[in-house]
Amino acid sequence: MFKENYNVIGVMSGTSLDGVDLAYIKFNYSGHWTFEIFQSETISYSEKWLNKLKNAIHFNKTALEELNVAYTQLLATIISDFISKNNLTEIDAVCSHGHTILHQPQNGFTLQIGNLPLIRVLVNQTIVCDFRVQDVQLGGQGAPLVPIGDELLFSEYDYCLNLGGFSNVSFNENGNRIAFDISPVNTVLNFYANELGLPYDTAGNLAKLGNVKRDLLQKLNDLDFYKAPYPKSLGMEFVNTEIFPLMNTFSIDTIDKLCTFVEHIAIQIAKICSKPYAKLFITGGGVYNQFLIDRLCNYLPTTKVVIPEDTTIQFKEALIFAFLGVLKLRNEINVLSSVTGASKNHSSGVVFY
Repeated sequence: MFKENYNVIGVMSGTSLDGVDLAYIKFNYSGHWTFEIFQSETISYSEKWLNKLKNAIHFNKTALEELNVAYTQLLATIISDFISKNNLTEIDAVCSHGHTILHQPQNGFTLQIGNLPLIRVLVNQTIVCDFRVQDVQLGGQGAPLVPIGDELLFSEYDYCLNLGGFSNVSFNENGNRIAFDISPVNTVLNFYANELGLPYDTAGNLAKLGNVKRDLLQKLNDLDFYKAPYPKSLGMEFVNTEIFPLMNTFSIDTIDKLCTFVEHIAIQIAKICSKPYAKLFITGGGVYNQFLIDRLCNYLPTTKVVIPEDTTIQFKEALIFAFLGVLKLRNEINVLSSVTGASKNHSSGVVFY
């Protein structure tokens, strides 16, 4: 007989490199799942770690192995500090995503660092981690993994959209949960904000000052990825090989690049979330880009856009990976083949008891 209540810590580090998100969450099952987020925190990366994680895509095998050990140690320290600081004593598991360095499902490969068995020894808790690898081995994209949480925790919405390093969406279609990455978001916007000496474009105020360059917008919208059928997913490889080289062919002001890319994001999302009079639930750091939200609403005039309270916005991915961990502990399906393209639904992740 499974338990009805679980106390877990969700840990997430996304491609936008905002830091490590941690959330202590209580899940309850009584015919359907409910949750409550108690303590939550984001631990920013040091400049040294930011540089390592940004450049790791170019590391050789030995350097990656060394990075994996060092990052596992860093993550263990962050988790242990969070437990200690919040005096958490009732913990069924720590459910950690790790940090994606390489994501090449087309080559049967994905790497999230920070998931070594060492983490259990250092944290001294049951760890559930490494959620993506099994799906790729089963022929799936290994992403997105959030949709099972959308389906079981946020079922009242027509679309669940996350605006992080990339935008991704999940929704029901013909009785199946469908989900996929739509476009880059903060991976690109933050890069150009960095060029202007800022960590990010607060509220999209810089982008708002720019002008949409129609030629660039057209070329962005014409990229092959947007025409490909789902399931499909994005990684930094796409940004580095497709987006930046294209943007660099245009000698335009950085604020015009920001403005044009915001327009591009809004157009691509609106093409997908196109059902009239829908309820669109949006989370992720991108919701604070008011200019982006305004442009999206412009393209979806009949859609009811729902933005939750700050804790859910900021920690939804940590929440979902905590939930994936709970489902794994129960040996229940936590990855949907309709979403990832894997050969079957499955219960993914590795448990270090």
